[in-house]
Amino acid sequence: MPEPNRCAWAGSDPLYIAYHDQEWGVPLHDDRALFELLILEGAQAGLSWITVLKKRAAYREAFDHFDAGKVARYGDAKIAELLGNAGIVRNRLKVHSAVTNARCFLRVQQEFGTFNNYLWRFVDGKPITANRRAGESLPARTRESDALSKDLVKREFKFVGSTICYAFMQASGMVNDHLVTCFRWPQVTQPRKGAFN
Repeated sequence: MPEPNRCAWAGSDPLYIAYHDQEWGVPLHDDRALFELLILEGAQAGLSWITVLKKRAAYREAFDHFDAGKVARYGDAKIAELLGNAGIVRNRLKVHSAVTNARCFLRVQQEFGTFNNYLWRFVDGKPITANRRAGESLPARTRESDALSKDLVKREFKFVGSTICYAFMQASGMVNDHLVTCFRWPQVTQPRKGAFN
């Protein structure tokens, strides 16, 4: 059976292909999963996504499966333990930012009921569908990612520049940036039962 047409960035790594085929661009509304993605996108800053993706299982273990309530309570001893964990990106600023962001995340949940309620306001509650073709470059940031970044910074989140926010928006399905020739584009644009198995 021939391989389906995919976005070129999916490459040939089976982990990357699975991420592209099953997760990237799928509208995400679960707060735990959104918190995980926010932390991982911040960890990616200056690195490739595949580097972080390969460390995701270790991140889940190290960060209590991204339970924001638990991460928000991390103290110096836990941070020191994380900085000694070779399974994650051992960058002091990024590890500290994960704890800071957990605390900010909980405040947003308290204000809006869920982080999901807060987040999806930046795209009027529905994904932005791009109609990109091969050879067309993806933007590094948009008006919406600028607005999200500015608001997150105001709320004291860290590692949430506009470029990181746009990658987060693509990954969480706030934006469908699959190429129109990619087999996932129609599935993400018009989700149907069984489309995201």
